[in-house]
Amino acid sequence: MSKKLKPNDDSSRPRVLFEYSGQDVPDNVTHVQFHPSVVDVNNAFDNCKSLIEVILNDGLKEIGEDAFSGCTSLQEIIIPSTVVNIGRSAFSGCSSLNKVVLNDGLREIGESAFHNFKALQNNTIPSTVTKISYSAFRNCTNLREVVLNNGLREIGQNAFQNCSSLGSITIPSTVIKIDQHAFYSCDNLRYVVLNDGLKRIGRNAFGRCTLLERITIPSALVAIDDLAFSCTNLREIVLHNNERVQIIDEAFAGCTSLERFKFPTLSTRLNNVIEAGQRDIETKMDDIPAVEWRGGEIAIPAVHREIENKWGMAEMVIGLDEEKLDKVVRLIRYYEIKEATTLFELALWKAKIDQAEGASTDRGACRVEVPGSVKDAIMQYL
Repeated sequence: MSKKLKPNDDSSRPRVLFEYSGQDVPDNVTHVQFHPSVVDVNNAFDNCKSLIEVILNDGLKEIGEDAFSGCTSLQEIIIPSTVVNIGRSAFSGCSSLNKVVLNDGLREIGESAFHNFKALQNNTIPSTVTKISYSAFRNCTNLREVVLNNGLREIGQNAFQNCSSLGSITIPSTVIKIDQHAFYSCDNLRYVVLNDGLKRIGRNAFGRCTLLERITIPSALVAIDDLAFSCTNLREIVLHNNERVQIIDEAFAGCTSLERFKFPTLSTRLNNVIEAGQRDIETKMDDIPAVEWRGGEIAIPAVHREIENKWGMAEMVIGLDEEKLDKVVRLIRYYEIKEATTLFELALWKAKIDQAEGASTDRGACRVEVPGSVKDAIMQYL
């Protein structure tokens, strides 16, 4: 581990290019080039506030803990493709750093690696990165755009918290978990795209994203934790898989503007039943209060109800009206089995006619009705 030398009394000494090969580093160094033999670096340049430029060598494998932490004059860094890991707080507090180039080959961005970047405005995460760790880009208040690529598996706790200039984010289909507070208080975030593959959204993951108005939940998702979307302007939630996702009671706590939940998959199933000729389902759908369905989309109003929290105090919960949803699901299932049974009976009828001999077969005599017990058994598997 290298350490910095104490500055000598000659404050007027010239600042020249410094070649780093693992030795101690002067405090007043301004320009650094890494020797080709260097394979890792740990806290050698910690709090080198005069450091303006660093040229990293190909062959470098790891930028370790606090390597360039607090280098407040550093403006640009290009990470070679040979680097596989950026360690904890490696560039934390580099407040003037406005350009960061991350290349393919990098696998993990460590805890607080780019924490408190005030100048950084955009960044692209390479497809080789599988994890963005705790607080990696926290408090990058001028970060406007982040490109996440397929290959990423997890967005860690507080990863982009307080990135108050971030306007949109697309989560790749390879991401399976967005951890708690990952995008907390990104109060300029208007558009969020969640892709299939995502399984869990952690506590307060999008809490206090005050400009977010609509969110679509992908079909693979299995759990939305409490306060995941505590967003005061959220008005509409689209659920692709209503029967699989586990929504914690307080997942949408604080969503005082929430108006409705929409169900594209259920809507398609309903439209298929109607197009198959089972039009009496329309009257039954109208009998379920407040459920909107005409126009091709099923929408169920959000409900506001009071619950007792863990401290025994009354708390307002805003969420899905599961009773109405259950009625809609049961009704569609009933008509799907009805349609399926009709097709089954027609198939049996046709098979019996085909087996009959002679052209003068009485077709009426060939009709077959599926027994009620068979219908019940089919129903259990739908």
